[in-house]
Amino acid sequence: MPSGNSERPASHISQAYPDRVEVRGRNLTGDLMGRLTFTEYFHLLLTGREPSDDERFFLDLLLVSIAEHGMMPSNVSARMTLAADPDSLQGAVAAGILGAGSVILGTSGVCAELLEEARSGREPGELVADLRTAGRKVPGFGHPLHQPVDPRAQRILELADERGVSGAHVQLARQLESEVAAAFAKPLTMNVAMPIAAVMLDLGYPASMVKTLPILARTASLLAHLIEEREEPLGFRMAAAADEAAGYEPD
Repeated sequence: MPSGNSERPASHISQAYPDRVEVRGRNLTGDLMGRLTFTEYFHLLLTGREPSDDERFFLDLLLVSIAEHGMMPSNVSARMTLAADPDSLQGAVAAGILGAGSVILGTSGVCAELLEEARSGREPGELVADLRTAGRKVPGFGHPLHQPVDPRAQRILELADERGVSGAHVQLARQLESEVAAAFAKPLTMNVAMPIAAVMLDLGYPASMVKTLPILARTASLLAHLIEEREEPLGFRMAAAADEAAGYEPD
């Protein structure tokens, strides 16, 4: 039944017409194609405006920083999915992206939420203490391989300082690093997820957008892994290795 409101719901992203495609109020072929890079177009799609020089620079930087990291679970699951169904490239990509959670790949979104909580008035030391008391990890800290520093995180922060975009969220990330070291009685590596979140927030992006960036970045990497999987298959070898790693003990 009509609600009484005559206004139709609307999307503000795009509309296709017989003679043109309009994206965020711009003509796709007449204005955007051949002028915008894909990173700039991604920003336009998300925000409705074209990026500033700093926004474009750091989106490029962060996309490059998180796209590829070897045989991570997302890449392994995608390769094994393609091995099981060689015609389902899209399904294999989806299998890899489904693993973007709070532990791997999607952690930057959780870091953004933590930084926003700290910005709202919670002391960084209190936040760390609460997480430790609850037996939870502090998002953005610790790495099984990169120790004592994550070179990706270090480079992001260096460039943020160098270009003058480091603000309150980068400062909070560094405070959290000190508080984590004190709470756990040892330094824990600030991994790449934390500076991704901090820099995006300092650039003015809302926390809800932070997780979009690693998902886009890893999609590109997954496609590279899947093309390689077709040429040099590893999926079934990975499945065999998993079978060897896990023993069977009947109840």
